[in-house]
Amino acid sequence: MHGAHVLNRRIFFCLHVLAMVVVFALLTGLLSAEQVQTHPIVTHARGVTTTVPLRDMRNVPAHNVSKVMPEHDQSPVVHVTNLPDTAIQIVDLPEVKTKNLLSFDGINDAQGGSFVPPDTNASVGGTQVVETVNVAYAVYDKTNGHQIMAPKSLATLYSPLGGVCATGNLSDPIVNYDKAAGRWVVSMIAFNNNFSQNALCVGVSNTSDATGTYHLYSFSYGTVLPDYPKVGVWPDAYYVTTDSFPNGGFFSGAETCALDRAKMLAGSAATSVCFQRNAADFALLPADLDGNAPPPAGAPNYQMDLNSSTKLNFYKFHVDFANPANSTFTGPTTLTVAAYSDACSGGNCIPQPSPGETLGSLGDRLMYRLPYRNFGDHEALVACHSIRPSKGSAVSATRWYEIRNPNSPTVFQQGSAQHTSLSVWMGSIAMDKMGNIALGASASSTAQKPTIAYTGRVPTDPAGALESPKVVVVGGGVQTNSFHRWGDYSSMAIDPSDDCTFWYAQEYYKTTGSFNFSTHLNSFKFTSCN
Repeated sequence: MHGAHVLNRRIFFCLHVLAMVVVFALLTGLLSAEQVQTHPIVTHARGVTTTVPLRDMRNVPAHNVSKVMPEHDQSPVVHVTNLPDTAIQIVDLPEVKTKNLLSFDGINDAQGGSFVPPDTNASVGGTQVVETVNVAYAVYDKTNGHQIMAPKSLATLYSPLGGVCATGNLSDPIVNYDKAAGRWVVSMIAFNNNFSQNALCVGVSNTSDATGTYHLYSFSYGTVLPDYPKVGVWPDAYYVTTDSFPNGGFFSGAETCALDRAKMLAGSAATSVCFQRNAADFALLPADLDGNAPPPAGAPNYQMDLNSSTKLNFYKFHVDFANPANSTFTGPTTLTVAAYSDACSGGNCIPQPSPGETLGSLGDRLMYRLPYRNFGDHEALVACHSIRPSKGSAVSATRWYEIRNPNSPTVFQQGSAQHTSLSVWMGSIAMDKMGNIALGASASSTAQKPTIAYTGRVPTDPAGALESPKVVVVGGGVQTNSFHRWGDYSSMAIDPSDDCTFWYAQEYYKTTGSFNFSTHLNSFKFTSCN
């Protein structure tokens, strides 16, 4: 009997394992089957309207019911490996060869509404710099940093739209400058308290003056929260990626949409063409065009996310607004990279001096932006994310990549920027017209308050190597009792006037406290770029 009992248990165990294998195979097949989407979702924008000049609009306070923005956005997949980091930088280079230009504080907690995280980002136009945070908007003169328009709530901009964009909670602002058109694109999500109404709210300026009039659009997402939106400007569309949380609940997959740029620039009724992905895709990032040369005619928008601890996903989105059924989202092409593990397993472990709390790493995703540039003899994109360092006491380093030939993409170079004791995270990366790369980030440790710094490289530096960093602002305080939120992103933008000057926007704390963040903008250029 005992032998029969053992045999039965073994048979049951084998059947159980076999069942698990079958289920895994079925799930893998389903995921693979979804890699090419053939049925786009078409949505018509609601509430299309045009504003009076923003500078003349009465400030409308934000309607958010909480000072803490929703945190629905951690990847269901943690990338962990015991393999060595073969991209770790093994050479020390001199201080980054740049000239600092302007350095000034941007929107602070009192002006932004004291929401955390601030979601700091900025973009640069012909004469102005625009910064957005949760949930405010300010305009500066890019020649001297003087404020042209004091911070206004973004609820002010979207109030003429009506609906959830006018009355709901606002979050995750992004500002882009459409260089080819000379227009500003300001977007963020809106949702009501029970997530039964969710929308992407978009404003496209009528002129290059960010304080002027805007064409407004509301794209409904129904009962799905479109979390963590990221925007890329492309010749044929404004591409927007989001993470889907039905009814504000569990993550169901990434969604990527193309908004009809031509119609929105004209202030006409516009549509979006979208593809819903499954949970294998998280935090997709759309390519954002830098420089004066467009991509080759008809080129799709390129999009990326993390695949595994040794791979990246690379996608192509081709949109056809005249016949949306012809639109395609294809991929992934998997790009093999040096092994990495997510910083903090994607969670909160970034240290600060006492009494600071540990801060969120967002190590489970590529960080905003994904700049694209056409150099004529080659095309390139750059990207970065936070990884676990291979040595020292720091808990986060920044991995960066240069991807070339996006039609058949290859990893041209990669590197891991790390410090033995400082955790480096929340980065943003871009390239200038000479191929110089700049990378800005936060840096912190148990002995160093969160500080803003940047580094970079010139094409003649050894492949995969960055020069020694420059400090922009040394933190004067630490963050406490703010739910570990930091970021959720920063931004490195390039000035379209000279295609040389970088502008980095990031948060820091002047004094220790909760919800009392400051932001800072810094411009600089490589001495080799003119």
